[in-house]
Amino acid sequence: MAKQFPGFDDGHRAFVAEQAVFFVASTAPGARINLSPKGMDSLRLLGPNRLIWLNVTGSGNETAAHLPLDPRMTVMWCSFGPRPLILRAYGTARMLHRGDGEWAALAAQLPDLPGARQICDMAVDLVQSSCGFAVPMMESPRERPVLHDWAVQKGEAGLREYWDSRNRQSIDGLPTGIGANLEERE
Repeated sequence: MAKQFPGFDDGHRAFVAEQAVFFVASTAPGARINLSPKGMDSLRLLGPNRLIWLNVTGSGNETAAHLPLDPRMTVMWCSFGPRPLILRAYGTARMLHRGDGEWAALAAQLPDLPGARQICDMAVDLVQSSCGFAVPMMESPRERPVLHDWAVQKGEAGLREYWDSRNRQSIDGLPTGIGANLEERE
């Protein structure tokens, strides 16, 4: 049976720290619902009702396009190990770009990953746990080096070109705000 909490407790924090992957869901009016897996040690819980995650360069930039129009977000973790559990955080979020005033302070809380393009800052108003009995057990989760190596190989100029050509709009044509990063770094 699902249990609801007003925020993250110590047990939730420990569970989140153990997980190699988390999932982010967002949408905007008239847009597709986006559900995206994340990893790379890119998330931090800053308290019982706040989390941040580093949005590294990828093929899309849907969340950044959705949040200005509908700030609702769900983040989910599920155990693939022996202890079955699913944990969801519900709330509202905003996307910060490199030139934003809070960027430096929040970036200092996260690892310095190549390809970092935004930081998502989420206010959590509900945490819910559920059993996870149907989630399969899998062994030896480990990070893939592919995205890290790709971003290093691209370099700053190559990443800016990629953001400009591939990350300016969502699949529904909504602006992602990535232009703020292009202006700040030029």
